[in-house]
Amino acid sequence: MRAGDDLKKRTLRMVLSAIKLAEVDKGSSLDESVIISILQKEVKSRHETIDEAKRANRPELANAAYDEISVLEAYLPQQLSDEDLEELVRQVIQETGVTTPAGMGNVMKSVMPQVQGRADGARVSQIVRLLLQQS
Repeated sequence: MRAGDDLKKRTLRMVLSAIKLAEVDKGSSLDESVIISILQKEVKSRHETIDEAKRANRPELANAAYDEISVLEAYLPQQLSDEDLEELVRQVIQETGVTTPAGMGNVMKSVMPQVQGRADGARVSQIVRLLLQQS
């Protein structure tokens, strides 16, 4: 706030409001994993805003959402690289013994807790599907 960064101040206030609302709903303070999921939800919301702004031909709204995403991502855990994520998925596929795309749900159920906050579910799903189709 002292730096006068209006974008960061506005974005963090929105996130703090979402966290406070979740705390009130729960009736107690939140643990780190819940706060990370709130941050991810806010990032996802900004991505949806970007899609809508592009459809409505409003580049200024899309740019504002991109800026807010960059602020929010500074508070999220470091994202897994594609190589690291692929290696983790390969390990889980081997552990679960799944060899067909029909078992994708079992693999996803095992992978998602391990990548919580470090990879988007759609990205994980894409890699799992690709690796199972190659099997």
